[in-house]
Amino acid sequence: MTDRTDDTVAPGEPEVPAPEAGTPGPDGVTGPDGADAPVADDDMARIAAERDEYLDQLQRTRADFDNFRKRVERERPLLAEAGVRDLVAELLPVLDNLERALEALVAAGDEGAAGIVAGVDMVKQQLGGLLAGRGVEEIPAQGEAFDPTIHEAVQSLPSPDHPEGTVVAVVERGYRMSDAVIRPARVVVSQGGGTS
Repeated sequence: MTDRTDDTVAPGEPEVPAPEAGTPGPDGVTGPDGADAPVADDDMARIAAERDEYLDQLQRTRADFDNFRKRVERERPLLAEAGVRDLVAELLPVLDNLERALEALVAAGDEGAAGIVAGVDMVKQQLGGLLAGRGVEEIPAQGEAFDPTIHEAVQSLPSPDHPEGTVVAVVERGYRMSDAVIRPARVVVSQGGGTS
């Protein structure tokens, strides 16, 4: 490539004519002296307003997406815990049935059933350990003051041995996980001393 200092056209290059006075410039507007006319102030204002509007939309979209991402990150552990709670709620009747089976086998008093009792007890302990490992704990009920947020009263009985509002028997154990009640304890509540 050679440096050209003159206005001569190299062989093979097309000749480009110089702009003439009165011909439109690149934006199609010419002034009275043939020079490009400046873009009108109202056109510039309109273009600047459009630019600002698009920039504002972009910034809002970015902020919305960032807020969405943060909300999903906050909710992910809560959703996972809710899934575990649902599974635990479905497993609790299995644990209840294992306990009932153990009670029935022990009550039968059959010496030949000792192996079955031990096996069912091991399954119950394994399931209980699995649930405890997931943060599931039994709701204390027997002898506690009745609390409607964690207990469900199925019956009330007069009891001279217990003050009114005390849980005197547990019909079905209750469980919670991370302060969320999975299943309330179903209990019998004392009406207080004497018969009415």
